[in-house]
This record gives sequence, C-alpha cells and structure tokens, in this order.
Amino acid sequence: MSYDNKPNPDDRSDNAEKLQSMIQDTAENIEKAEESMQFTDSEQQRQKIEAKNHRRQESIDSFKAEIQDES
Repeated sequence: MSYDNKPNPDDRSDNAEKLQSMIQDTAENIEKAEESMQFTDSEQQRQKIEAKNHRRQESIDSFKAEIQDES
C-alpha cells in the first residue's frame, strides 16, 4: 500500500490581509459588547464583558505584532 501524503504548500502571501480583517472583526466585537453593557444591570455580566474585551484587545495587539513580523 502506497501513501502519497504531501503537505499543502505554506502560502503566507495573504497573511497580513487576513490578520487585518481579524483585527477589524475583533474591534467590532469590542464595540458591540460595550454597547450591550448599557442594557445590563448585572455587575457580574458587566465584569464578564469587560474581561472578554480585555482578552480581545490582547488578541488585537498580538495580530498587530504578527503583521509587523510578516512585513
């Protein structure tokens, strides 16, 4: 039995574009979450949203660093 498992070529030509799109999507999610905080009276829910947005901001920072590495 013969196996011809060949890895796909590593095409990174559009990584910067993909990362920029991910930054934009994540920033939009932050904005939507901040808007949703206006409609909650729960301090616990507010803290969860703030924590999640903090993690999102960290992701954006990582995406930006990766874009710099790509160029």
